[in-house]
Amino acid sequence: MGTVHARSMDPLPMHGRDMAVHPDDMIEVQEAEQETKQEILENKDVVVQHVNIEGLGRTKEDLLGHEISEVFDAKNLIDVMKKSHIARQKLLRLGIFKEVEVVIDTSEGADALPNGLDVTFEVTEMKRLTGSYNTMVGNNEGSMVLGVKLPNVFGRAEKLTFQFSYGTKETSYGLSFFKPQLGNFERNLTLNLYKVTGQFPWSSLKETDRGISTELSFPLWRTNHTLKWEGVWRELSCLARSASFAVREESGHTLKSALSHTMSIDTRNSAIFPKKGALLRINQELAGYTAGDASFLKEDFELQVNRQLVWDSVLSASLWGGCLFPIGGSPSSIADRFYLGGPTSVRGFGMYSIGPQSEGDYLGGEAYWAGGLHLYTPLPFRPGRGGFGDLFRTHFFLNAGNLCNLNYGEGQKAHLQKLVECLRWSYGAGIVLRLGNIARLELNYCIPMGVQSGDRICDGVQFGAGIRFL
Repeated sequence: MGTVHARSMDPLPMHGRDMAVHPDDMIEVQEAEQETKQEILENKDVVVQHVNIEGLGRTKEDLLGHEISEVFDAKNLIDVMKKSHIARQKLLRLGIFKEVEVVIDTSEGADALPNGLDVTFEVTEMKRLTGSYNTMVGNNEGSMVLGVKLPNVFGRAEKLTFQFSYGTKETSYGLSFFKPQLGNFERNLTLNLYKVTGQFPWSSLKETDRGISTELSFPLWRTNHTLKWEGVWRELSCLARSASFAVREESGHTLKSALSHTMSIDTRNSAIFPKKGALLRINQELAGYTAGDASFLKEDFELQVNRQLVWDSVLSASLWGGCLFPIGGSPSSIADRFYLGGPTSVRGFGMYSIGPQSEGDYLGGEAYWAGGLHLYTPLPFRPGRGGFGDLFRTHFFLNAGNLCNLNYGEGQKAHLQKLVECLRWSYGAGIVLRLGNIARLELNYCIPMGVQSGDRICDGVQFGAGIRFL
């Protein structure tokens, strides 16, 4: 945090004829002085009389009052410093300040109390228009991203963003508007207008989406929720002349209007290399009741549990699953089905190359499940420990899963039997590299098992990059 100004609390100097001090006695005196200072800081009652914010331009003061109000509740100097630091983090989280410094000083003026303090936040607002250029890693794809952002548009942490992305499989551009609730930054509203063109070579399919969406995000108890409505005009076409007839049948224009809800609980200490904690994410999507051609109910979930073992090793277990139920007798679209396989899910198989296929094109499925058991350990002999070497982990894994279409008139027992039969699984080992806190790379040696007719396998070395791994 920033500079702290306060009256001197140093003890009075010692006087006497003999000023010689033994080194051990000096250490004991210094430790006693530190303990005394700490006790004084913790026990001396103080009153925060004023909290000032300097450097404001276009930012409205009512936005900041909610973020700094807890500073007034501090009862001693240590508490003031802690609450001021928390308030500083909240101000930076708003994304409207470039810098925030904190100054704590004794109160002055006619109304100053003997134990009164003034806290001042010195802020530097971000420019009205900022630009960015970076690269992004998706699930086994990379992209270049150019962005233009207008932070704090109306003075209450609103944000208007235009972003263009050009990637190996996807090109997109979009305009979004972000608006948080006063006093509750986690509760916010986002409006999006976008166009996305993606290529899916495993299905010989090209898809162009033009749409609009609105999202409401909010916390509830220990969970985070997102409510979303999306209206999208989808254009499907063949990526190659050799596309199968089943893919050609799916070509054309469709309208999709869908409501979705996502609930998540995340207690992991890290999203990329977690050592402890768990993740549960459940998503439901209902399409067709508001408008559009697509009509279905889609549900899927993700579960991950992590446990730290001896020698800094971590055991991790993951489980994914989902079902899609067509509504109104119309078949599901190839753009809405689930896909499975590849270095980010069931390793040892080609990208999304498990399940129903036609003439070499994979069509996806209406039900799936996938599970994984992983053991992460430090590199042998711990090279680069405490530095660059901590970005790497040795990885041992066992994956299994299945993807298929279900006949919903057969009953649950038949469904479970179909999901279990023709089980694909694999095992292997490799090296994992963490890229910041957003993505990771894997280089594994995979041995696929349970291979079915039509599956595309990767027996041996397989490379993967992404943000979400089984």
